[in-house]
Amino acid sequence: MGALGLIAMFVKSSWVEKQDAGEQKMRDLAGYIASGAMAFLKAEWKILGYFAAIAMLLLAWLGTQTHNSSPVIAIAFIIGAVFSATAGYIGMRIATKANVRTTQAARSGLAKALKVSFTGGSVMGIGVASLAVLGLGGLFIVFYYMYVVSVGGNVNGDEMATALEVLAGFSLGAESIALFARVGGGIYTKAADVGADLVGKVEAGIPEDDVRNPATIADNVGDNVGDVAGMGADLFGSYVATILATMVLGREIASNDSFGGIAPVILPMILAGLGLIFSIVGMQLVRISDDKGNVQKALNLGNWGSIVLTAIASYFAVMYILPENMEIRGYAFTNIQVFYSIILGLIVGALMSIITEYYTSMGKRPVNSIVKQSATGHATNIIGGLSVGMESTVLPIIVLAAGIYGSYQLAGLYGVGIAAAGMMATTAMQLAIDAFGPIADNAGGIAEMSQLPEEVRHRTDILDAVGNTTAATGKGFAIASAALTSLALFAAFVGVAGIDAINIYKADVLAGLFIGGMIPFIFSSLAIAAVGRAAMDMVNEVRRQFREIPGIMEYKARPEYERCVEISTKASIREMIAPGAIALVVPVIIGYAFGPEVLGGMLAGVTVSGVLMGMFQSNAGGAWDNAKKSFEKGVEINGQVYYKKSEPHKASVTGDTVGDPFKDTSGPSMNILIKLMSIVSLVIAPHIAVKDQHQAPDLTESAVRMEATMPAEQPHPDVILNIPNLGSFAIPVRNAIIEQNEDGTLRKVDIYLDREVIESATSIQTPSKVIFVSSVIMRSAEDPNLSDMKGFISLYKDKDPVAARVTARYDGAILHEVQITVAQ
Repeated sequence: MGALGLIAMFVKSSWVEKQDAGEQKMRDLAGYIASGAMAFLKAEWKILGYFAAIAMLLLAWLGTQTHNSSPVIAIAFIIGAVFSATAGYIGMRIATKANVRTTQAARSGLAKALKVSFTGGSVMGIGVASLAVLGLGGLFIVFYYMYVVSVGGNVNGDEMATALEVLAGFSLGAESIALFARVGGGIYTKAADVGADLVGKVEAGIPEDDVRNPATIADNVGDNVGDVAGMGADLFGSYVATILATMVLGREIASNDSFGGIAPVILPMILAGLGLIFSIVGMQLVRISDDKGNVQKALNLGNWGSIVLTAIASYFAVMYILPENMEIRGYAFTNIQVFYSIILGLIVGALMSIITEYYTSMGKRPVNSIVKQSATGHATNIIGGLSVGMESTVLPIIVLAAGIYGSYQLAGLYGVGIAAAGMMATTAMQLAIDAFGPIADNAGGIAEMSQLPEEVRHRTDILDAVGNTTAATGKGFAIASAALTSLALFAAFVGVAGIDAINIYKADVLAGLFIGGMIPFIFSSLAIAAVGRAAMDMVNEVRRQFREIPGIMEYKARPEYERCVEISTKASIREMIAPGAIALVVPVIIGYAFGPEVLGGMLAGVTVSGVLMGMFQSNAGGAWDNAKKSFEKGVEINGQVYYKKSEPHKASVTGDTVGDPFKDTSGPSMNILIKLMSIVSLVIAPHIAVKDQHQAPDLTESAVRMEATMPAEQPHPDVILNIPNLGSFAIPVRNAIIEQNEDGTLRKVDIYLDREVIESATSIQTPSKVIFVSSVIMRSAEDPNLSDMKGFISLYKDKDPVAARVTARYDGAILHEVQITVAQ
């Protein structure tokens, strides 16, 4: 499926390149944009190359430190990093070719312009999804045969855990590059955009994208490096992380299937492949017939078409691949419930897009409220935008919470993971819709700079306005996927780290929670401050050129575009390092210094705070942007119509300037921050796990047997404990707490078995600091013959427990046996 996707990508890319690129002046401008974009990519790749080399060496060393990993993880990391960078490059290359061709197409009509710009976006969408499916699927096949099949390993055991741990290196590489690409690209594009707006539109009073503005080429380059290359790497990393998290959870399911027991592991990859194919089909539905066609409606038709087709196909895939009954961590579910979880994920993704579209679209209440508040000045515009951004978090969070709760009720933690995989299945379509926006924006810029007829700019503006909304919905989609994926990654981390709960009642865990909640704030602060500093450099440079190069305003002299491109490039490369380092370094420090439970608390704080920050900033910025664009057609406020260059329009420009780093730098980086920290935690989990499986006693099939229960006032019998490899022995009543109900049935059994008890009953020397604790909680059943109990059992090493499954057998009111099954 990945290979088919790449073929489709090359076909569409060839079609775009064959389209007319227009007259020489247009081609020259497009050439400046393309060379600036490639100059940025080369500078970024050079820095990221150093980072990747150091990270690869560290991962190779870490792979030798635990039996659940391998130095091969370093190779997986490099492949992930290269694929992620390639995904960004594919998007950048086609976008810088499609922009000028869209401008030329707009001279003949809106329908042709949409076809060229959307086909350009679809090249990126298909390329990103195909590389993810091909890379992850190909590496899984290699690692599955290397670590599981070749040694006759257990698909639910340590061998598969090693294969997936090594595969996590691919996701780590993808997300690492994605974060730097997103932050670096975001700083670049907004430094140029803010500099161009403040001096060009506000001070000099010239239109946006005017050829006389020295920062206009850098601004158009920024659309490509931030919204195309950055977004491509971003969703590539998200796509891979979602699939990987679900695969790790799938390993825990003992599956009686026709695929050697790996059906729950391979299902998310099959979903991704199906989503890729049906996204390509859905793309054929995006078309309009003439200039009166509804562009947003055409995009929605393609989007919904791909979602519905993927949903239908997933039913047959799930029913064919999965066994009827499964269980994960004591939670039983069926294959049809897995299908319902996928549908729920698709619904959550669609609802997130609809809600985001409402809060950021022109003509809707939220954007109109900002337009009206622009009439009373800059301050009220800012207040209005902040208010809309904060309000816009309510409905998405309710939808997300319902999605998480519903998918868990359907199929436990695997349901949450597969719901996220379902949501991300149509990533190719989502990204095509998203990438078409910057292409249309660039096309409008080239039209303005080439001084083409007004009708051309009018058509590109229609595409650009829709592109603003699709960009916002794409970011809403990405942040929603981050929330679901993070829970799946979180659950995978807990399983690998050997803990069964995150207890925030503990002071250290609560402290970790607060630290985690703070991280998105300091990350946003660094990113926004970086934009501010780079924008100041840009403003000073644009003012210098207006002042020192005579004839710019009269079109007699060519501005020094290269100087502005260089300022943005250097600033973005310099400023992206600190925010990126936070995501990579903090989990390592917290995990090694304080252990997995505190790290789990920190991840919970990052996820909640980051999702809210991401939604707030992206939606506020999108609403401010479209409030500004509303003035281009004219808006009525209190009976008076205002246009460009009016005082309310100037206030809206200020709001858009504030919103730019919100929606294009820090906001969309939140979802990568959340997932990257979770993946780093997952990669280091085997190294900070609370138990060493080679040192602890084998507790695979422990059984606690009681001869009979007795009335509460009579003495309890000793508890007979059997542990394979250790033998059977009685536990004195003083080492057990037994509580009964009034009818004589057992309510609670607590058994404490420390090192001394084991060593006194056997000749085996056990590791120090090992305590075996069974805490079994039972409640009276309406039918005493039925097993009706809940509980957990823990093997403590340094006070960190592991989970187990507990069952009981009754005979009347007499408890005959309690069976406790513990992971090795």
